[in-house]
Amino acid sequence: MTIDLSGRVAIVTGAGGGLGRSHALALAARGARVVVNDLGGARDGTGRALAAAQAVVAEIEALGGEAMANGASVTSMEETQAMVAEAVARWGRVDILVNNAGILRDKTFAKQDLDDFCAVFDVHFMGSVNCAKATWDVMSQQKYGRIIFTTSSSGLYGNFGQAAYGAAKMAVVGLMNTLRIEGVRSDIRVNCLSPSAATRMTGEVLDEDLLVALAPGKVSSAIVALAAPDAPNGAIVCAGAGSFERAYITLTEGLVLGDGGRVPEALLERFAEISDRTGEAVPAQGPLQAIFEVERAKAAMVGVDAG
Repeated sequence: MTIDLSGRVAIVTGAGGGLGRSHALALAARGARVVVNDLGGARDGTGRALAAAQAVVAEIEALGGEAMANGASVTSMEETQAMVAEAVARWGRVDILVNNAGILRDKTFAKQDLDDFCAVFDVHFMGSVNCAKATWDVMSQQKYGRIIFTTSSSGLYGNFGQAAYGAAKMAVVGLMNTLRIEGVRSDIRVNCLSPSAATRMTGEVLDEDLLVALAPGKVSSAIVALAAPDAPNGAIVCAGAGSFERAYITLTEGLVLGDGGRVPEALLERFAEISDRTGEAVPAQGPLQAIFEVERAKAAMVGVDAG
């Protein structure tokens, strides 16, 4: 099998450098026409300029590909809608959306100003919402779409000083989990990528060996795969240094403790049993948790509780 994206149109946000640039080049190398979106701001999101996006467009064109630069802010629904309209006007469709744009304003939760917290959340989460919303109708009408959200190990597992960033990155997983269900009838497949890469946002804290090992190009193969016609749906793919993994949100078998007066104490006393991952599962949809719990309680005869 060879992934051929000829005739497909991709939008990559935050594509003026780092991972976004690498993603745009990788998609273009497989034949996709690429909207290279980048606000052109600083690491913290301030300022804007189109030069970085234009430089990536020039790279793609020098390699024989087709691309266009776009400076829309993903935090603006009006600007993202205009970006999608521009792509459709030029190429007739939008097949692939890679939500990569991001900023960092790291501080501990105690010290972080809520304006900074909201700014980070607005770019990473609402920026992804805006772009997905702007492309959804187009993809629904053409009965085809591939949407990729960028999550992070900081969201999946936590990281000191990144409460806002981690919260936003976990929020896109929740968004993906619902959109991958709602998009099925239109063949819109929605996945998340959790990258480990040396970029403008991470490079200053990595030593030389890690800078080489974690080159952005070693992540972008996952973007090509998730943009393919045969892409999975609803996966959290982790990638870095040429290694690829899959992360899951699972449900343990747990215990039926009932609703007696000592249930809180029993829950803590038996927490290790509740946490036992033997036989854990990944519910296909959220309501299946409640169905599982009700059926299990019935089978255990709920009248027998922890006292």
